[in-house]
Amino acid sequence: MQYRTGCAVWGHRPWLDNFYPPTADPSDLLSLYAQRMTAVEGNTTFYSPPSVEVVARWRDQTPESFEFCLKLPRTISHYGLLAPKIDQAQRFIERTALLGPRLGPYFGVLSPSYGPERLRDLAAFLAAWPKTQRLALEVRNGGWFHSPHRERLNDLLQQHAVARVLLDTRPVFTGIGPDPQATCERKKPQVPLDLVLTAPFTMVRLISHPKASFNTRWLTSWVPTVQSWLAQGTQVYFFVHCPIEDTSPTTCREFYHRLLAAGTPLPQLPWDHIPEPARQLALI
Repeated sequence: MQYRTGCAVWGHRPWLDNFYPPTADPSDLLSLYAQRMTAVEGNTTFYSPPSVEVVARWRDQTPESFEFCLKLPRTISHYGLLAPKIDQAQRFIERTALLGPRLGPYFGVLSPSYGPERLRDLAAFLAAWPKTQRLALEVRNGGWFHSPHRERLNDLLQQHAVARVLLDTRPVFTGIGPDPQATCERKKPQVPLDLVLTAPFTMVRLISHPKASFNTRWLTSWVPTVQSWLAQGTQVYFFVHCPIEDTSPTTCREFYHRLLAAGTPLPQLPWDHIPEPARQLALI
């Protein structure tokens, strides 16, 4: 499946009666999510690595066609150097390998304090990372976005076939109306968008605005970019976040249909073949 899309979570309760049936049981939400989307960011693994039992439950609740893109635990990515954590990363990989074909690329979000002066440490970590496991990295220190550090980072990632996560926060920094991240505990940074490919796959993380009309400009701009990447054989993971996650699934589907309307050949989006919740049908 060359194009996959989804959200950062699956257990968002406000999705009941909208994305999910109104009477859905909380224990069924992952299964219901996997019947609608083709991938999910495993953001929960950033805060706490899952037990073997939890990973097995994720596996059993999802079809083989679905993929988890699991976030490296913060104990690896946010506390000091990376290279000394390779054994910890290996244990995380071994535990989550129970997902089998459902295991997509791992991805790590590096701390804002992790800057270009740690390039040698990053190189050592990537050299030790198992080559059988795909990896994407997101940098947040401003130094990585300027020459010569930008080029050195991209060359290093390309050398190891590691994707550079493309974080697009433009929709939430429009400067129009109230700040959509005002009440967020973990705000996304305003960093440049560097449209670079360093691996046979790429991962886009679009931080959408809660007001749908504010996203139109950015969704429109992404269509030809994703279209060209798919045409050249790059696998694209397109994830949507939002300071208020209520609208994230709808934004995923809107972008999917924008790609279709532009003539992009895409795999089926499972959500399109599921009846709307009964309450909504009754109002039609």
